[in-house]
Amino acid sequence: MTAYTDDTEIDDLVAHFLTGSLPRADWTHRAHFAVALWLLRHRPECADIAIMRGLIRAYNEITGTPNTPSSGYHETITIASMRAAKMFLETCPADMPLCRILDALMAGTAGRSDWLLAFWNPETLFGPEARAGWVEPDKAALTL
Repeated sequence: MTAYTDDTEIDDLVAHFLTGSLPRADWTHRAHFAVALWLLRHRPECADIAIMRGLIRAYNEITGTPNTPSSGYHETITIASMRAAKMFLETCPADMPLCRILDALMAGTAGRSDWLLAFWNPETLFGPEARAGWVEPDKAALTL
């Protein structure tokens, strides 16, 4: 798990993600949240779900991951993750470095790659309906 030591590393990560030059192996759980936090802070208009969908789909295509009913972009995970990142960011001081915010977020529940299974049953979360569109949690209300 790559830790970012300062915000310039997150700036670079986001730039590579947006241009599709981020190696697929670097598109980790932590990197997903780093991009989400950066967009929410620096480009909130891009954190809109329709724009996020396009950014992620484009990145997947560039890096050879097809967006199909069983792979690639996942709408429910994206929306849930963006909501979690936004809720967490709103609890942090406005001048707190994103690398520290990311570290704190990753130290909590959302830091686990399976964190959404506390709110969704696996068959619901990983089903084609949840991949294609928002599906409400079927185990518990989404919180952090």
